[in-house]
Amino acid sequence: MKILVTFSRIFVAALFLFSGFIKLNDPLGFSYKLQEYFGEGVLNLEFLIPFALLIAVFLVIFEIILGITLILGYLPKFTVWSLLLMIVFFTFLTFYSAYFNKVTDCGCFGDALPLTPWESFTKDVILLVLVLVLFFGRQYINPIGKEAIHKYVVFGGFTACLAFAYHVLMHLPAFDFRAYKIGTNIQQGMEIPEGAPKAEFAYHWKFNVNGEEQIVTTSGDYPQVSGKFIGVETETINEGYEPPIHDFAIEKDGGDYTSEFLQKENLILIVMYNLSKSEAEGLNAIKTLTDNAMANGYEVIGLTASGAKDISEIKSRYDLKFEFYATDETALKTILRSNPGIVQLKKGTIVDKLHWNDADKLSL
Repeated sequence: MKILVTFSRIFVAALFLFSGFIKLNDPLGFSYKLQEYFGEGVLNLEFLIPFALLIAVFLVIFEIILGITLILGYLPKFTVWSLLLMIVFFTFLTFYSAYFNKVTDCGCFGDALPLTPWESFTKDVILLVLVLVLFFGRQYINPIGKEAIHKYVVFGGFTACLAFAYHVLMHLPAFDFRAYKIGTNIQQGMEIPEGAPKAEFAYHWKFNVNGEEQIVTTSGDYPQVSGKFIGVETETINEGYEPPIHDFAIEKDGGDYTSEFLQKENLILIVMYNLSKSEAEGLNAIKTLTDNAMANGYEVIGLTASGAKDISEIKSRYDLKFEFYATDETALKTILRSNPGIVQLKKGTIVDKLHWNDADKLSL
């Protein structure tokens, strides 16, 4: 039992530290995932959505602190109870998400290690077993080193976590695991390699034939059935290959300008997924930057998911000289964890990405 507790202690602590740090590197991304869970049709806790970022920061720091206290053997009773309550809750959440297909990626390891809902649930079941070993064998969790310094180590870890969280929120994540990291060519990221597996679907068509329900399954074609059509259900047989970048487009008034802009030699994208949520101080910084960029021969465009009324109001209020184009909100949130933010492109390749706080660091 002592050996089993020691193994579980090391494994669980390492996993909590790794998982916590990955999410602490990108707390804004984790808050977007929490908003999905809080949303209608999942947990129906919409009143928590405005507090998603605060909850995200608290959860990831608490996760890291539990990893530290478990390794140190500090406050073992509090630690194992906290671990048990957390893992029971998240096991239920991942099962609910997987079974009802509510959230397709739990966000457990951020963008560094995406997991399917059932993979997330399996991971949590394994963790639950190991945490139960720790819970019933907590008498074997002996302190490491001098107990007198444990509280200072925990306090130091807590302070470091807060400082790191503040840094990445005021700038950008220190490590970028997303499809839009610096050096990526967006056009190439959207291409599907020759011979890549294609998505396969089964269509279950329902008909009323002579008063009885009849289901006919095809790969897509409408079946020739003598009866009244009731409905159709689609089943995914094979997901097929999905390119790393699959939801990016630059559109305006029904036209698609993606290819045109991805061929530009010097292009600055001002990313603002939601203009009503863009920070005023950031918009002032963007005004100075974009005027300077255009004076230096750069083409500047704004990308947003907001409507024409919001665009007109923002352009007028901050005297913005560049045009706005429409892009999917989720794609914009993925591209940059800043609202507004700056992306520098050279023939479709991402040369630089900056938070508005670092607008003056853009090299033109």
